[in-house]
Amino acid sequence: MEIAGKTALVTGGAKRVGRVMSLMLAEAGANVVINYNTSTDDAEATAGEAEAFGVQALPVAADVADYAQVEAMVEAAKSRFGGIDILVNNASTFSAEPFPTTDLTVWNKSIGTLVNGPFFCTNLVAPSMLERGGGAVVSVSDLSAFEAWPGYIGHAVGKSAILAMTRQFALELAPTIRANAIVPGPALRPHDYDDGRYQRTADKTLVGRWGTPEEMAHGVKYLVEADYVTGEYIIIDGGQRYGHRKTEAG
Repeated sequence: MEIAGKTALVTGGAKRVGRVMSLMLAEAGANVVINYNTSTDDAEATAGEAEAFGVQALPVAADVADYAQVEAMVEAAKSRFGGIDILVNNASTFSAEPFPTTDLTVWNKSIGTLVNGPFFCTNLVAPSMLERGGGAVVSVSDLSAFEAWPGYIGHAVGKSAILAMTRQFALELAPTIRANAIVPGPALRPHDYDDGRYQRTADKTLVGRWGTPEEMAHGVKYLVEADYVTGEYIIIDGGQRYGHRKTEAG
């Protein structure tokens, strides 16, 4: 797909890696709908940066786990731009939880954002894409889709579901709409990582460093443009998935 002249909706597109995704698509010539939940100031700032590339930007507040709010967001985008050509399911949550547990708060939040969110957004955007004759959906998973992460059952289940939904989206919406995913490794230092943990994470990769938000966004851009790729995922992790095998087998 040629990005220039298209309209992209990026969920969680106001800050961190989502911000870079929004700006990379804007730089490529797409109008961008910047979804956010509570980060109003970040969304406005990102919209201003996007418009500096000569495109239009629309910040829209919506909790992607709330179907009515997603409906309103999609309608706002259609009203402003006529439709949506590119959807990036980036909104995420990352909260630890014990298991077993008597408190389902974190579980419900994780599943709401990571499972219902991409389903709601794709379900509501797909009709517009079909009417416009084409579309690209790119969702963001992570390495917990391939392995259990201690203390993060909701997150791991949600990110695993993203890959399953990607395959299903590709099948159900073919040939008009393509659906793919990226699987990022470490890209931005979490606020609670001290220097020791930050370096240990870098050492777990095969290239010996953290990635950058730009490297993750490039994966999104490639999958939007790659017209013969659908139902697939790209791992962008510097080899972290296999880094534990650097020293010995078994």
